[in-house]
Amino acid sequence: MATEDERWIEFSKELGANLARLREAAGWSQEKLAHRAGISTFTYRKLENGESNPGTPANPRLKTLVMLATALDAPLGEILPPEVPAARR
Repeated sequence: MATEDERWIEFSKELGANLARLREAAGWSQEKLAHRAGISTFTYRKLENGESNPGTPANPRLKTLVMLATALDAPLGEILPPEVPAARR
């Protein structure tokens, strides 16, 4: 059974894969999407890779996710993976 950290790492990787799929469907480079969403290309690349720092799952701000969804003209639910890991209390 996966640990909570492993589940969040997988969630972040799925988030990145969803972003890449939508970006590629739009025919955009990482730079173009980052610019349209108002974030740096460096930040976007980290999100698409599913990491904040090596070995640390991405943890984007809500505003960043909304700006990416708006730029991609996609519902937020299409960007987020369907299975959200349980949060520790």
